[in-house]
Amino acid sequence: MKRYFITGLLIWVPLGITLWVLDLLIGTMDQSLQLLPESWLPQAWLGFRVPGLGVILTLLVIFVTGLAAANIIGQRLVDFWESFLLRIPVVNTIYNSVKQVSDTLLASDGHAFRKVLLVRYPHPEAWSIAFQTKLPDTVTDKLMEEHVAVFIPTAPSPVNGFYFFVRKSETIELGMSVDMALKIIVSMGVASENSAARADKLRSRYAGNQ
Repeated sequence: MKRYFITGLLIWVPLGITLWVLDLLIGTMDQSLQLLPESWLPQAWLGFRVPGLGVILTLLVIFVTGLAAANIIGQRLVDFWESFLLRIPVVNTIYNSVKQVSDTLLASDGHAFRKVLLVRYPHPEAWSIAFQTKLPDTVTDKLMEEHVAVFIPTAPSPVNGFYFFVRKSETIELGMSVDMALKIIVSMGVASENSAARADKLRSRYAGNQ
């Protein structure tokens, strides 16, 4: 009886959390409809609310913004807007920091993390998963030995963590993808490379049946 109950939980809990996250995302993106005049809202001419239209509007706004910024006039408008924000105290610090992070994470010609490493943290007898990032040139010039910059994420929220400079000789490079390392951190070690392989196998089996 207990085994069957746990098996049922293992099926429904991931599904329930996935649906909850999707509902949260769709509900948040649907708020973009509030930017439209009341007479343009779907409720005004359909008589009922249509979930998901805000998602389409949000994606459309993002696409049009990127399309507009791709030409010279649009780029000048973006530069003007950014220069205006950077002149505002407090706002400039927040905006500049967030923009640097987003440029690193989302730029198609760059990468946020280069390698997955093991480093000694939080004490010399422990090891932690870390991501190698970019080492500032000014720091490199000040260090005698070869160092690497690492970001050590916290579990289960990898967006928080610690940024350190450590000796390269005191790190161990893992033959692991960044995605797999993030899955392990988020799951606090429950997820493994075997479980990822199993998921890939299921996806391949499903694709083969199409």
